[in-house]
Amino acid sequence: MRSTSRQLLAAAALAGLVLPVAACTSDKPAPSAAPSAAKVADSDDKGTGAQSKFFVQGDYDAQMAMRRAQPTGPAGKPWEQSIDPQLIDTAKYKKAGPYHLCFSNAAVNNPWRQVGWKSMQAEVALHKEITSFTALDAEGKDDKQISDIAELQTKGCDALIVSPNTTATLTPAISGACPKVPVIVFDRGVQTDCPVTFIKPIGGYAFGAEAAEFLVSKVPAGGKILALRILPGVDVLETRWSAAKVAFDKSDLKVVGVEFTDGDAAKTKSIVSDYIQRYGKIDGVWMDAGATAVAAVEAFEDAGQPVPPINGEDQEDFLKKWSEAKLTAIAPTYPTYQWRTPVIAALRILKGEQVPKVWNLPQPAITQDNLATYLKPGMPPLHYALCGCEDLPGYPQKWGGTS
Repeated sequence: MRSTSRQLLAAAALAGLVLPVAACTSDKPAPSAAPSAAKVADSDDKGTGAQSKFFVQGDYDAQMAMRRAQPTGPAGKPWEQSIDPQLIDTAKYKKAGPYHLCFSNAAVNNPWRQVGWKSMQAEVALHKEITSFTALDAEGKDDKQISDIAELQTKGCDALIVSPNTTATLTPAISGACPKVPVIVFDRGVQTDCPVTFIKPIGGYAFGAEAAEFLVSKVPAGGKILALRILPGVDVLETRWSAAKVAFDKSDLKVVGVEFTDGDAAKTKSIVSDYIQRYGKIDGVWMDAGATAVAAVEAFEDAGQPVPPINGEDQEDFLKKWSEAKLTAIAPTYPTYQWRTPVIAALRILKGEQVPKVWNLPQPAITQDNLATYLKPGMPPLHYALCGCEDLPGYPQKWGGTS
C-alpha cells in the first residue's frame, strides 16, 4: 500500500475486509519497461478500462498455474498443505523445548481477522510444547507494530510470527528482527526475504479470475456485467480486478460499470439499484470482495428482478442467502485457516524440520457442488467458512456459534 494506506486500511476495516499486501514477489506494480500482454490487450469496448499499474504478468501467470496445481500435505488439512513447495533447511534454528512463541498482529479490526485470531489461539493450545504465547495487537497502526516488534525481541521469544500492517513501513522492523530470532510472516508480506518462511494463499489474481471466469461461463454473450470494487490503489484488490479484466476482455461480455462501494452495504445496494434502473437489466455482478454481496442481491430482489450470476465470499450470510434464494453464484476465498499455519511452521522450524520458503496454501472456491459443506447452521453471519477450525477445541462456541 502506498501513500493512502492508513485511510484505505481504515475504510476496509469498516467493510470487514482484510487487506493482504503481497511480498516482493507478487502483487507489485509492473515495471514501466515492456508492457504486459494484458496491457496490450486493453479493449475500451469491453468497458474494463486500462489495465492496473499493479499488474505483473509473471505473477499473474504463476497464480493461474497454482490454481490448477495439486497441493502436497495431509489430506483434509489445507492449512498444512503447500503448492509447489521449495523446502529450505532450518537446522540452525533447532533447539529443545518447551517453546515461547511470540506474535505481532496487525489488528483484529474486522471479522476476517477476528475469526483467524481465534483459530490461531486454539492452534497454540493444541501443542503442549508451547508453554508461553505472547501476542501484541498493533491496532492497525504501523508505528505501534514497529514498537511491538522491538518489544517482543526483549521477551525471550523462540520464534516470532508477524502479520504486517503494511509492507514497506514494516520491512525495516522485520529485517532488524531476523538476525535475532526466526521470523515467520503470514497474510501480508514484506520487502525482504529474511523471514524463514512467508505463508499466504495463492493470491489476488486467483480470486479475481475465479469470479470472472464463472460469470463468463454463466452469462450469455453480450450480457451486461456490473463490477463492484471497494477501493482503488490497494494491492490485493487491484490484482483481483486486473485478473478479472483479463478474463472479461477475452469474453463476449460488456462491463457496463466499474463502481467503488467503500465496502458499505447501503452504498452497494444503491449503486446496484441505479444500474438496474439505468439499463433495465444487469446480467452479472462481479465483486472484488464479498462482504456486501447480500446487499447487492437484495437490490435485485427489491426491484422484482431475478438475481443474475454473482460472486461473493465465504461469509456465512452470503452462503445462507445463496442457498435460500437458489442463486447462481460462486465464492472465491482468502482462507482464514491460514492463521493456523504460522504456529505449525514455528514448531517445525524450532525442531529443525524443513519448511517451504514461500508457503503457498490452497485457495479453494465455494461452488454449488460444495456449498452445503461450507454452510454452517448456527454460526454467526460474519463467520468465515474456511476457518479450518471445526476440529479445534471450543468449536463452535468460541467462534460465536451454537452447538
